[in-house]
Amino acid sequence: MIKPNSILGMLGGGQLGRMFALAAAQMGYRVWVYDPNQQSPAGEVACRHICASYDDHAALQEFGEACDVITTEFENIPAETLRFLQKTSQVCPNPEAVYIAQNRIREKQFINELGIPTSAFIAINQLEDFAQSEHLNWPCILKTAQFGYDGKGQAVVNNMQEAQTAFKTFEQVPCILEEKVALDCEISVVLGRNDKGEVCYFPVARNEHQNGILHISSVPAQVPHETQTYACEIALKIAQALDYVGIFTVEYFINSDQQLMVNEIAPRVHNSGHYTLDACHVSQFEQQVRMVCGLTPLDTLNHSAVAMVNILGDAWVNDELPVEYLLEDVNVKLHLYGKQGAKPGRKMGHFNVLAEHVDVAKQHAVNVYEKLMSD
Repeated sequence: MIKPNSILGMLGGGQLGRMFALAAAQMGYRVWVYDPNQQSPAGEVACRHICASYDDHAALQEFGEACDVITTEFENIPAETLRFLQKTSQVCPNPEAVYIAQNRIREKQFINELGIPTSAFIAINQLEDFAQSEHLNWPCILKTAQFGYDGKGQAVVNNMQEAQTAFKTFEQVPCILEEKVALDCEISVVLGRNDKGEVCYFPVARNEHQNGILHISSVPAQVPHETQTYACEIALKIAQALDYVGIFTVEYFINSDQQLMVNEIAPRVHNSGHYTLDACHVSQFEQQVRMVCGLTPLDTLNHSAVAMVNILGDAWVNDELPVEYLLEDVNVKLHLYGKQGAKPGRKMGHFNVLAEHVDVAKQHAVNVYEKLMSD
């Protein structure tokens, strides 16, 4: 067990690292953030911010020797960086788990090897690989194998010609071409696992996207109990196969035939888990601290229904968010990330709406969001 007053390392300095650092400080831990961005939201609230590149071995050596355990806030930390740090500190999750999760081809192949269903796909490394697409049903989605998020690096394609054109637009970097699922809904499971193999599951969230970006997550998810149980079983199977320690997220499609299939995995806390900050007995961030420190997971039960809505840079007017309306609503819990420079499509914060029933929470959240965007 890693005791309070120890130094916890966070690789990455965005909003997820910020909320981790705040949760850790409440529990008596000190957090060092390693992030190349000088304007780091997490660095702003940490005990120390090492501002250096992920291949700066001298800075990494200092970071690794100081920290009792190191974790990550996003999956695109180079695996070599994690392997280097592993020489001097405990790293959670392990480098190989991150290596698999940060590449869609490796991720899908790993999941399929476990006997877990995904949408049908092929790996695209060169134009000639599109010849294998005869085994797929159009339309499909072409996605870059790495670095794509929030709808970036993705294109819906209706035939091989469109797919090849999109591949050229992506500068022919490795991609994955997968069948577009006839979607009923999307859900996600956020679980925690410590080094003793103790596991906890947060309530399953139902997710809705706009322009490829998560817009609203609601709990309870309003999908059959057996589907939620199966989703948790799959998430655990993947986490165990990865020997995973920390918070782990699995996103799922439920198709029109009510079949569950994995969309992707995230080796970290997740946007769809932000509702836990206000609606559960423990947040995903406090649980992340507990998992990487070898503590027993706390009860994840939600004490109310909740709807979480992302606030994007589109809501800013003259470099300001009209927060008065949000702060005056007693049912709204506002969380801003301290980011500099609001841009369309950039996640700047979120708010949670609590209620006795999820339909009430969701409708209130939609009303608040529409008013926010109209001001």
